[in-house]
Amino acid sequence: MTFQVEFKVRDYECDMQGIVNNGVYFNYLEHARHEYLLAKGIDFADLTAKKIHLVVVRSEMDYKNSLTSGDQFVVQVSVERISKVKFGFRQRVIRLSDEKVALDALVIGTALNERGRPFILPELETLFE
Repeated sequence: MTFQVEFKVRDYECDMQGIVNNGVYFNYLEHARHEYLLAKGIDFADLTAKKIHLVVVRSEMDYKNSLTSGDQFVVQVSVERISKVKFGFRQRVIRLSDEKVALDALVIGTALNERGRPFILPELETLFE
């Protein structure tokens, strides 16, 4: 089963057109990724305290349908290996009232060690087993 987090659009996330501003989706996706990692036993804040940084190196977003104030929706998260040191989060934003996809995204990241170099983080390897 795909991991998902439920949200509700807040008024201040909407632009003058009354729809969620495109930049707000980055926040939704990031929060869902952090919750996914936490559910898998990987604490983003704990890694940062150890000077290990999980960073985004690329984002691809396809906007499909608009969300408006009060819409309830879920952000789904699944993970895939992109390369030896890169991992990808496939994410989808789905409005609950009609199950329409609002956004499809691929967010690619890597782990950086204390020297700022990409490396294979053992904790992340468990996501691909």
